[in-house]
Amino acid sequence: MPNQTSTIDDWLAPLQISPTRLCSFVRQLSAIYSDLALHSTDQFLATPITRLPNGHETGEYLTIDLGGTNLRIAFVTLLGSSANTQIRHPRGPIDELAHDHKDQLLAENVRKTHGKSWPIEEHLKVEKSEDLFAWVGDCLAEVVEARFFHETPERLPSEIPLGITFSFPMLQSTITEATLMPMGKGFAITSNPDLGGMVLRGYERYRKPSLDNGKPFPKGLPKLRIAAISNDAVATLLSLSYSTRPTLQSKTAIGLILGTGCNAAVCLKRESLGSSKVPSHWSDSDHATLVVNTEWTLQGTTPALLELDLITQWDKALDQESRNPGFQPFEYMTAGSYLGEVVRLVLLDTYTNFLHIERTRLPSALLQQETVTTPFLAQAVATTSDPITLAERLGTTQGFEESGLWTWTLEICAVFLRIESLVLRRSAAMIAAAILALLLTSGDIVVEDYDERGNTPTRSSSDLPEVVEELVVAYCGGLICLYPGYKEQIQEFLHTILRDLTQSPKLRVVLREASEGGLIGAGVLSALEL
Repeated sequence: MPNQTSTIDDWLAPLQISPTRLCSFVRQLSAIYSDLALHSTDQFLATPITRLPNGHETGEYLTIDLGGTNLRIAFVTLLGSSANTQIRHPRGPIDELAHDHKDQLLAENVRKTHGKSWPIEEHLKVEKSEDLFAWVGDCLAEVVEARFFHETPERLPSEIPLGITFSFPMLQSTITEATLMPMGKGFAITSNPDLGGMVLRGYERYRKPSLDNGKPFPKGLPKLRIAAISNDAVATLLSLSYSTRPTLQSKTAIGLILGTGCNAAVCLKRESLGSSKVPSHWSDSDHATLVVNTEWTLQGTTPALLELDLITQWDKALDQESRNPGFQPFEYMTAGSYLGEVVRLVLLDTYTNFLHIERTRLPSALLQQETVTTPFLAQAVATTSDPITLAERLGTTQGFEESGLWTWTLEICAVFLRIESLVLRRSAAMIAAAILALLLTSGDIVVEDYDERGNTPTRSSSDLPEVVEELVVAYCGGLICLYPGYKEQIQEFLHTILRDLTQSPKLRVVLREASEGGLIGAGVLSALEL
């Protein structure tokens, strides 16, 4: 029987964030971001990138996007501002294997060819880094062979420029070098000062001549040259910036990754960053503005989460069962790797301690860690609001089957739907708040201070900006691209929180997809003259 002292809404209230708390969260996060930019050693990491692309860059580049779930490799051709091709935005399952080699126009001035994608198997994440990068080398060779299969030996290039996107934090003093920092996402790679070199060493054995003259490349494959290394959030920012033209009314302000993990990149003024983050050889004039990889989900944001009591008992349980407790609390509450597990923990607690169902009766999927995944929720739960439909789906799903002890009743399924909705909506609200906090930190939006009564001072219409300003958030990642209704909820929260924070009705913050941002961004950075 349900708990007689409270309703299900009371029980799940910790998952809901009021508009007032969201506005406070934005302000507190912005203050924390400013401090992290000055003092943190593992967040708000400066890159050597001093400007965004102008769309005139051209060239063909081999590009890698090594994420938390998949490895993608393709040749990316930048067509420049003279391109006159039809815009197409291909869509499909973000993690689907792509084995075709057809040309793909991802924007009016970008073409992708010979693209392939591979899932990263778990053993490659936890074993020696040499094994991972040897596998990456195998995949690189496969794509290079496909690209030049029909070329005669004399027409092969002497070297191929390679742009690399890693979905991990790194330190950089030049765009061709990177030092890997400790990471989440289940990888056991330790810090290495020669990240590009590890990729090249994995590929090097394919450079050697073959004793079998019948092979298509008897003299070996062409040499690879590291042209650029980038973080995925930075690459996403560069990608959409290349494909769209900034105007006085609109600019691409943030690169957002929201898939397996969560991260953002933004442009900050040099004086916003601590001196230790800016190498001495970067001149003041040439590095007045820098693209910054925020790593915004790490533990530096914990004070705001604690101050506003946003971390629930279920979040604490997930944190304790994680590989790195306390490492990235914001990510545990927002990213695709963890939302399914948050839902499972809330379900388990609610069924046993609110509905008082004996634990021994529950289906096995609710009892085992990480068995309720975010992709499962997206496919089976988020696509219906009908408890009857959900009961039918769960009853035929491995791990959720009905038995002599368990039946998916309408009440139990309604609670399942409610919990999934609240967990995803909370994630969307927190992402929207973090975006606005970052724009506040960068100076792209200005918010009035509260007066002594906690009210925002009003301004006359003559004081408001006359120019309609659109701040674009370039996004990429399976969660935001594919989870039903999730992106729309983030956009909704961006609108409502911004309306509550500022008096300017003309200011807009909009989400815009940067399709294949990791691959394209690596190519764009390779072409940038810095």
